[in-house]
Formats: sequence, structure tokens, C-alpha cells
Amino acid sequence: MKTQSRIFTLFFLLVGISIWSQITISGKVTYKNKALKDISVTLKDTYDGATTDANGNYSFTTTETGDKTLVFYGKDYDEVELPVKIEGKDIAMNANLKEQISEINAVVITAGSIEASDKKRATALLTPLDVYTTAGANGQISSALGYLPGVQKVGESEGLFVRGGTGAETKIFMDGNLVNNYFTNSVPGIAGRDRFNTSLFKGNVFSSGGYSAVYGQALSSVLILESVDLPDTTSFDFSVSPIFLSANYQKLNQKKTASWGVAGGYSNLGLMGKLFNFNTDFDKYPQGYGFDGNFRIKTKKGGFIKYYGSVDENKMAVGSESLEEDSDKNMVSLKGQNMYHNLSYKEKFGKYLLNIGTSYTYNSNDLNFATFKDNVEQSNTPINNQSNYINAKAVIERKINRASIVRGGFELNNADETMKYGTFERDYKDLISSAFAETDLIFTNNLTAKIGARTEHSSYLDKWNFSPRAALAYRISKDWTTSFAYGIFYQNPESKYLYSKNFDFQRADHYIFQVQKNSDGRSLRFEAFYKNYKSLIKTKSYISDSLMTSNQNQYYQIANINNGKGFAKGIELFWRDKKTFKDIDYWLTYSYLDSKRDFLNYPFSLAPNFASKHTFNAVAKKFVMDWKTGFNLSYTYSKGRPYYDLVSKNGENIVRHQGKLKDYSGLNFSINYVPSVGKKDSKSFTVFVLSINNILGNKNIYGYNYSADGNSRTAVRPPVNTFAFVGVFVSFGVDKTNDAINNNL
Repeated sequence: MKTQSRIFTLFFLLVGISIWSQITISGKVTYKNKALKDISVTLKDTYDGATTDANGNYSFTTTETGDKTLVFYGKDYDEVELPVKIEGKDIAMNANLKEQISEINAVVITAGSIEASDKKRATALLTPLDVYTTAGANGQISSALGYLPGVQKVGESEGLFVRGGTGAETKIFMDGNLVNNYFTNSVPGIAGRDRFNTSLFKGNVFSSGGYSAVYGQALSSVLILESVDLPDTTSFDFSVSPIFLSANYQKLNQKKTASWGVAGGYSNLGLMGKLFNFNTDFDKYPQGYGFDGNFRIKTKKGGFIKYYGSVDENKMAVGSESLEEDSDKNMVSLKGQNMYHNLSYKEKFGKYLLNIGTSYTYNSNDLNFATFKDNVEQSNTPINNQSNYINAKAVIERKINRASIVRGGFELNNADETMKYGTFERDYKDLISSAFAETDLIFTNNLTAKIGARTEHSSYLDKWNFSPRAALAYRISKDWTTSFAYGIFYQNPESKYLYSKNFDFQRADHYIFQVQKNSDGRSLRFEAFYKNYKSLIKTKSYISDSLMTSNQNQYYQIANINNGKGFAKGIELFWRDKKTFKDIDYWLTYSYLDSKRDFLNYPFSLAPNFASKHTFNAVAKKFVMDWKTGFNLSYTYSKGRPYYDLVSKNGENIVRHQGKLKDYSGLNFSINYVPSVGKKDSKSFTVFVLSINNILGNKNIYGYNYSADGNSRTAVRPPVNTFAFVGVFVSFGVDKTNDAINNNL
């Protein structure tokens, strides 16, 4: 008993000494005088510590003595270490933390742009799979972008017509390199298609204005496409439909450090022409073939070398009733050839990130305009355009502090074009040399800025330009942000109008204000913009007798002055919701555009014939798991665009006829059946597709062609009012079932 008593006495004595030797460390943690909750406070190299309460207070006891370090750590804040000296008495230690600034947490500048690639960013409103699952987009990136705010519905011509700008005012880049002739060759009144398969790209950034100084020569907007890196595995896929056949093979090495691939396809609209009542009289239905190849190499440092190359050819011939007395039929035929190569290299060297690349484009476009009387050819005018384009760019960037970045570089664009118009022939050569610099400044996670400038020199114009750019973003609250962007943008006049060197760069000044809210499953964007155009090209028409009876758009025009002007202003709304309705993803857009221009052969300032005042889009998607089927709807409405009959009279351009087209509307529907849904370890992925464009059969009109005397006209219509597509897409080696479900295929 004595032994036990001694043990208990010793135990309580030690406990008493321990309690007596403990001291209390307490205090308050704040950020800008505001209490911080859930901040971890620990004594370095010990287990002693605590977490702050709702009022920012903390308190804990310790038996440590001597010189120690108190560590304060919390998510989104920089870690702080404060020295303390423990000498047997309680300690009060307050701390004021600083916000942890990082690219991921910082507010993103989104004025004028929609990113569809970086899932970490709140601006990821669309994904590449959305292109395939948007009814009416027909698997084309440019068509899917038509369901975003700011893009006009212009069905008779290829290109992205953005915020009162022409299709030529939007430039497209692949891995940083310029893509010339992104669309297939076509004839007047029929829009060309995207040349590139959507599956080539893992994402895109679409800027409808105020874009980065890294890019230039675009008055309105840029589309920046980013190709995929390495495939997940070796795969083979093919597609079959009444319109086309295509196949694609991608080989990934065992180390998953390199891949190569080849693809090919053939298309012909002939079979569908026999099934549908076409508005267009195709003497030869659109047909073509294309092949492409690629390789991708991942370097030891994690960089990438990427190559992509393609060749394609397409043909068609279109007949139409003549409006002239000396002929009864017009015919235009096309043979187009294109080749494109793109090589890029991205690597990190210490603190520097290097991006270099080059692209080459060859394009040949042979058009032949002919008139017939009683099936006898009366006239024939060939037009041949051949072009070679070389683009080269180098960009180097480096972080200058915890998150801010500075970048700079140079770019070269060389154009060599030859045009033969009947007996007339001319050459056009130009080298545009550019240099640019830009910095992303992250002041706090709630305030960021982008400031840059670009300068260019055109050897043809023999002139320099200088274009400053600036943007600012501020986070109002957790979900709400606001952005403002400003910039001056220059672009060479289109070469087809230049027959002398007495011209200057065309110019557009952009002002963009945006408010955006992003919460769980919902996105809301409001954007207001103003564009001021200067130095636009003015032309005079010289009517060729052989073309007078074919198409007014082919009148022989040359630029005679460079003092055109104009403006575009408006507001845009975008709402996307994946949360309110179970398993339904939908978005709504509205665009208001007020624009006028005095350019080309406009005799005075007019609302452009490609600009609609009001445009509304609705897109909805739902995947029914039990049926393994996705249902997709899209609807577009746009107010009728203006139309003009512009001719030259006594050496002056005049408006002979004008008016408003009927309002455009179209409801599109598609079904995607995925039989592999629910199957484990599926080795193949198959999608059956049925899509119907303009399911209600609305008879939309894009404009009018007039006779030489202006007494007769014909409507420019889409090739077909309602079009149905059936196809099968099969992939071996890559199971994309989960992607299909998660993205509402």
C-alpha cells in the first residue's frame, strides 16, 4: 500500500508541475481588420495549436519553453511565421494575414471573350463537346459559335460576322499560328464549311472584341483554337452517313510520350439532293475529299512539339435562271484546292516559357461564270485566285512575381497572291512584320489588369501602326465580377480591292464593359460594347458585261479611297443553367446591335446588310439514361436584315432599291443514341445521330440579286429549307461514354 501511495503521490505531483508549467498563447487573426475564421495556428515543430473561431480568436496551452515560432496558415492566405519567447507567462499574439495571390484564385478578365478550354476558369461556358451536341451546328465550331451572343446569322457567306463586322474581320488561330482560308472554297450565295475536324481541338477561346496584343490584323474578333496534346490511347474511329465517309487512326507509343495519326474523308451531297427539294439548282452537287496527318511529341521537360497538315479539294456547279433578255441561264462552277501545315513548339526554360510556331497555307480557287441561251453558251469568264501564306510567331513569357506575367514576341505574315480575271491579271505581295508586349498584373485576387501594345508594318502599304490594349477586372463579390476592355485594332484592306499602294490600315477602336455572375451550375453575362471604325475601304463598281447576268456580288470593284467610317454599339446577354431542371442543360442569348457603315460601294452611311438589330438564341440538351439517348434543341430568331441594290451611275454609287428582309427563324432538333452507355469495359464507342435543321420548314431569305436594269430580282435562299442528317460514328480504343453522359450528349 505504501508503494502504491507513493506512486499516486508522485503522479499527482508531476501533473501539478505540468499544469503549473503550462502557459496560454492566444490572440486574434485578421485580414484588413476583418476577423478570419478557420485559420490554423500552431507552434512550429510541435503538436500544440488551435483554429480561429468566427471572431478570429484562438487560444491554446503549451509546456514548451524558449524561443519558438508561431505559424498562421489559412486557405487563400499567405502563411505567416512570428517569433515568440516562452518564459512561463501567458502570451498574447495577434496576426494580420495577406491574401494569397495566384492565377487560379485571381479574378479573370473576360470582357469580350468566352473561354471553352480551361476548366479551372469560371469563364468556361462551352466545351468542345458542345459543338457536337448543339442542334443545327452540324459539328462545326463556327456554326456552334453562332449560338453565342454577338455573332450574326449570315447564311449566304462563310465567316464569323461579329458585332457589326464583316466575316473578313475575324481571324482564326491554331496553336497560336494564323489559319488562312479556314473555310472551304465556295460560290457566291453558298457558305463554305469548316475545313478542320472539331475533334482536333481540346478547346477554344472566342474573343468578340478587346483581345490580347499577342494577336492582330483583325478588326472585330479572333478565334483561338488549341489542339489536343496526346490521345488517351491508340484508337481508330470512322463515320458513315449518306453525305460523307471518314476514318481516323491515332497511335500512342507505349511510354505515352509521342503519337501520330492520319485521317481521310470524302463527301458528296448528290444522294441527299435526290431526296430533298433543294432551292439551289446544282448542276454538280458539292463534293470533295481531304486527308490530314499529325504527330505530337512530349519533351523531357514537359513541353510539346505538335505538327498538323492537311490537303483537300472540293467542286460544285450551280445554275440559276437568268434575269437578262439575252440569256436564259447562268452557270458558275468551282474547283478549289487547299493545303495547310502547322508546326508549334512549347517549352519551359527555367523561369521562361517559350512558344514558337509557323504555318503555311496554299489555296487555289477556280471559278467559271457562264451564260447560256437555249443551252448554247453565250459568254464565259474564268476567275482564278492562287495564294501562298506563311505565318511565323515567337512568344516568350515569364512570371514577374507570385502570379503576374510579362510576355512579348514578334510575328511575320507573308502573303503572295495571283489573280486572273478574264484577260486581266495582277499580283499582290505583302509582308506584315509585328512586335508585341503585354503584362498580366494581379494586384489582388479581386483586382487584375492586362496592359499591352502591338506595332505592325506592312511592306505593301509601306506604313506602320501602333495599337495599345488594356483591360481591367474586379471581383465585386464571391460570384459577381466586372471587366472593362479597351483597344485599338488595325487590319490591312482586303487584297482583292487593292490596285495601288495609296492606302492605309483600316482601324477599329473597341470599348467593352461586362458584368458576370458564376455560381454552381449557372452563368450569367451582360456585356455592352461600342466600336468606332476609321479608314475603311471605299470602292467603285466597274460592271463587266460577261458578269452582269450572273451575280451582282461579282461586279468588278476596286478601292479608290481609304476614308470610310462606321460604328457598332449594342448590348448582349448570356444565361446558361445546368441546375434548375434535372438533367437539362440550356442556354439563352440575346444581342442588340445598332450599326452603320460608309464603306465599299455604299454611297453614304447605311446599316450593313449583314447586321440584324435583334438576335435571340435558345439551346437545350437532355440525356435520358434509361433510353441511352440524348435530345438536343436549338432555336434562332433574328430581325430582318436590310438589303440594297447598289450600282454605279455616272461614276457615282447609288442605292437603286432597298428594304428589309423577312425575319429569320429556325428550329433545329437532333437525337444521339449511345448503345454503350452502362456497359462496363466497353471497347468501342458508337453514336447514332439524327439531326433535322429548320424542322418547321421556314422559308428564310438571305438577300436579293437584281437584273442589270433593276426591274427583276431573285431571292438568295439557303440551298434547302429543311435538311435531315443520319450518321453513325464509331470509335475503337477510347471509351467516351462518361463524357457523353456528363456533358449531356
